[in-house]
Amino acid sequence: QLEESGGGLVQPGGSLRLSCAASTSIFRISIMGWYRQAPGKQRELVATISSRGLTNYADSVKGRFTISRDNAKNTVYLQMNSLKPEDTAVYYCKLRNMMDYWGKGTLVTVSP
Repeated sequence: QLEESGGGLVQPGGSLRLSCAASTSIFRISIMGWYRQAPGKQRELVATISSRGLTNYADSVKGRFTISRDNAKNTVYLQMNSLKPEDTAVYYCKLRNMMDYWGKGTLVTVSP
């Protein structure tokens, strides 16, 4: 089970940190990812992090977002800086280990 938190309303240029807590012992050997879905658009990759800490980012967020993980807490984070209105979306956490498991999402709204 995955539970996201940390979403909310923020002004352009602001920051938010999303968290995703996993209630499973396979967390530390799993690839974790953040995805987002804006209204009327398909879900898209934001960032992933391997069990060893290797990261990958969508071009649209490179240099602004940072994904990290704490295996002791079974938690993955997404630090989002310099937020733009186009970052507005529901952000989902995904765990990949033979199968994909998704959280229910947390809404991020970037607006003046």
